[in-house]
Amino acid sequence: MLTPPGTIAIAAAPDPMRSTGVRRALMVVLLLNAISVALKVSVGARTGSLTVLGAALESVLDMLSNGVAILAVSIASRAPDDDHPYGHEKFETLGTLGIVCFLSITCFELLRQSVGELKGGHTVPRAATADGVLLIASLVVNFCVVFYERHRGRALSSTLLLADAAHTASDILVTALAIGSLVLSRLGYLYADAALGVLVALIIAWSGYQILRHSIPILVDARAVKADRLVEIVRTIPGVKGVRAARSRRTASGHLFAEVTILVDGSTSVTDAHDFTDEVERAIARELGTAEAIVHVEPA
Repeated sequence: MLTPPGTIAIAAAPDPMRSTGVRRALMVVLLLNAISVALKVSVGARTGSLTVLGAALESVLDMLSNGVAILAVSIASRAPDDDHPYGHEKFETLGTLGIVCFLSITCFELLRQSVGELKGGHTVPRAATADGVLLIASLVVNFCVVFYERHRGRALSSTLLLADAAHTASDILVTALAIGSLVLSRLGYLYADAALGVLVALIIAWSGYQILRHSIPILVDARAVKADRLVEIVRTIPGVKGVRAARSRRTASGHLFAEVTILVDGSTSVTDAHDFTDEVERAIARELGTAEAIVHVEPA
């Protein structure tokens, strides 16, 4: 009586077209963010508005995070090797944590300066109509970045692009607050700029929290699919007597790795056991999408 060995599915090499697509999208976003930085720095330098300068700083950090992301995606696109048999996709998720680091720096500095201005007084920013027009142009650029990056992130199943899009979405509100700051300051509200600066810092902090909430489960191999769901799928295969264990994790691109231990009749041959593992792999892929499965076979 044989105890057939399990079969192990090895991670496939990342799709080179996907990696190229993500890098190209990031290059486009980097260029658009550079335009946004130029517009905001120009207005911030002329008006001295703390909120505008904070918005400009966030856009600068957007550019830096784009550079980190491009590097991370380049590493993540490498094929699996002996040291990284499951591939390098987690480097992409590490890139999203780099974005959070940049967000944290922005949040801390802006909050510190804003609170300081509220305590010690602040010179009212003086803005011309042209400054408002430039900020509105920057707002349009932010909208374009968010729309484009979300579209490409969904098409390429890239959590990195979607995370960066979420960050840029906060830029829209930050830029709108910068515009509001100039308007209120022009109307004579002395502390409007510093007060809105605090609000901008809180928005940035919330954006960072949302990115962490989606990225950390991937890094720590959090459960991707409930074990009960995997058991339900496997038990639909004729000949499977039971499921002893089931676990799963998911990569940044949404690729599922599953590991299950199935129980079959003790007289099952090695050939039949191999057929069972193939059936399990096909069933999981059919029900849950792109997947690699490790299937262990044990006698019932």
